Amino acid sequence: MCELDNLFTNNRQWTEKTLEEDPTFFNKLSQQQAPEYLWIGCSDSRVPANEIVGLLPGELFVHRNVANAVIHTDMNCQSVMQYAVEYLKVKHIIVCGHYGCGGVKAAMENKRLGLIDNWLRHLRDVYQKHNEALLSIEDEGQRWDRLCELNVIEQVYNVCHSTTVQAAWDRGQAVSVHAWIYSIQDGLLRDLKATVTCQDEIADAYRIAMASKRL
Repeated sequence: MCELDNLFTNNRQWTEKTLEEDPTFFNKLSQQQAPEYLWIGCSDSRVPANEIVGLLPGELFVHRNVANAVIHTDMNCQSVMQYAVEYLKVKHIIVCGHYGCGGVKAAMENKRLGLIDNWLRHLRDVYQKHNEALLSIEDEGQRWDRLCELNVIEQVYNVCHSTTVQAAWDRGQAVSVHAWIYSIQDGLLRDLKATVTCQDEIADAYRIAMASKRL
């Protein structure tokens, strides 16, 4: 028996259950997708985007990578944003990190991990940028949590300065960018109060979010 046969079994059971609840589900899903939301999240298997917000397939456009980073040279992430904004016409871009993020933890530690160090370099820059504030937090767990939050806010800043979002705002397209964080321990999302809806709001939103205490 193939080691992955159970996944095919799960798939058939899911399909049958879905059709029992809605016989037209897959027919509707096969039509053009029209999500209102782009989710940029972490690859962590404990953070299933659709399930967290209770949306069905087709209702949430998703991009995930290690530690939910938005890097201007990452053509994967940048292409996803362009497609979502220019072609799918999403109205909201949600950057969602999570407490207990392994990528963020690795960025805090001075260890050589191999190829991933090139990716973590961007997170380590965030850590160095906020080093003084983070070191003032004595509890290591709380410091880790705060860096998870700061990383989300910094990535929202990067989204707002992307060519895709800047161009959307220039042509008057309504796109809001949000900073959220998820707790694996209780399953709840928290708003980091860094929502930006236009160019003029970026600086104030960033300042307010950075000054806010942990929720």
